[in-house]
Amino acid sequence: MSSSDRSRAVDLTRTYEVRTYGCQMNVHDSERLSGLLEGAGYVRAPEGSDGDADVVVFNTCAVRENADNRLYGNLGRLAPMKTKRPGMQIAVGGCLAQKDRDTIVKRAPWVDVVFGTHNIGKLPVLLERARVQEEAQVEIAESLEAFPSTLPTRRESAYAAWVSISVGCNNTCTFCIVPALRGKEKDRRTGDILAEIEALVGEGVSEITLLGQNVNAYGSDIGDREAFSKLLRACGKIDGLERVRFTSPHPRDFTDDVIAAMAETPNVMPQLHMPMQSGSDTVLKAMRRSYRQDRYLGIIDKVRASIPHAAITTDIIVGFPGETEEDFQQTLHAVREARFAQAFTFQYSKRPGTPAATMEGQIPKEVVQERYMRLSALQEEISWDENKKQVGRTLELMVAEGEGRKDGATHRLSGRAPDNRLVHFTKPDVEVRPGDVVTVEITYAAPHHLLAEGPALDVRRTRAGDAWEKRNAAEAAKPAGVMLGLPQIGVPEPLPVATGSGCGLD
Repeated sequence: MSSSDRSRAVDLTRTYEVRTYGCQMNVHDSERLSGLLEGAGYVRAPEGSDGDADVVVFNTCAVRENADNRLYGNLGRLAPMKTKRPGMQIAVGGCLAQKDRDTIVKRAPWVDVVFGTHNIGKLPVLLERARVQEEAQVEIAESLEAFPSTLPTRRESAYAAWVSISVGCNNTCTFCIVPALRGKEKDRRTGDILAEIEALVGEGVSEITLLGQNVNAYGSDIGDREAFSKLLRACGKIDGLERVRFTSPHPRDFTDDVIAAMAETPNVMPQLHMPMQSGSDTVLKAMRRSYRQDRYLGIIDKVRASIPHAAITTDIIVGFPGETEEDFQQTLHAVREARFAQAFTFQYSKRPGTPAATMEGQIPKEVVQERYMRLSALQEEISWDENKKQVGRTLELMVAEGEGRKDGATHRLSGRAPDNRLVHFTKPDVEVRPGDVVTVEITYAAPHHLLAEGPALDVRRTRAGDAWEKRNAAEAAKPAGVMLGLPQIGVPEPLPVATGSGCGLD
């Protein structure tokens, strides 16, 4: 390539930024969107660009409170930037785009592309069509066009990865709009899932999280009720795969064969995030949750009997329509019995398009807030007590990237224990990279993290750490520009920590 050609390549470089809201499924979809854009020749904008990119993509959530106001507020802030920057494009996708469709362009006519949850693979084509035709492109597919895992991906971590095993949901929870936006459950072939995991391990990944709206219902689409437990056991046979997690299961489908597979498969981690939503049988019925308190707590008991050190987390909604003080007391009782390591608690708020939004008995906000504060205080106390039980234990940590905000000031590093607890530990004298494994003794417990203040007992360099190091070397050597149309692979950022579902991963 001549010097003039190289100059034109730099001039033709177009940058992109993807802003993600919502659940783990959206985070994984954003990895796909980034992979698609980089495959089309776009380059990821530098961190902190704050809209100063040629293409800004919003991957939206329709479940979080005030999701639409947040979107339109951000779109409004970009409008003057777009006016000053000819050629800049804005795209809106995800659940809110699937739900609101033409409304987005009417409220924000400077948006160039609107696409839904079922056709994320069309983004590069829609951007180009909008540029050529000089008008907004709105394309919302009503059903899945291709399973997302067939699309190119820009993985956000060198050492840990999401692996989608299904999309959609067959449940009809009255507070959730996700099934209407993502459709009925569609399962991937087991062979395709295992092939993706093996390929990831070949690239250096040592931890995978199986992902689905209702992950342990896997198999309902193919007529095998034990398909999920079989998948867990198959993951246990993949050489080099050190950690397997999954999110989020539904209590209805949490059968004994799944518990046995968790207990008997060494690389399936002793961690379970299982949304409870409420401890009241009356509220659970109104929510159309197909279990009751006894059934839920029974599952917890079975898991702990088989996996004594399992850390169990949950989601809880406070103030669902019709919830009485007696109902709320039942939730507090269930929390005391379950002894969750952590609970992601949400104040109920109306979600347009859900049955719960029009139910009688909407709870005043001040009552919801007061109950929320009581629940949070109780769970904080339990979380701290459960973390104190970890003091004195020797744990293997997978070193994480970007999870300790104070690591620089405290001369510590951070990692995740097998049960996914966050541990800050003293920086060893030898080099430690994200993805490597460090053995430490826990010396202190706080409600939301643990400390290992003594020296590391062991440091194990891993293929995952090698992969992280290789990516950083590639970033340093990356050319300044790339011509449109040629694929360019960037260096992934840290994998976002999986949190409570909040939007139908339940």
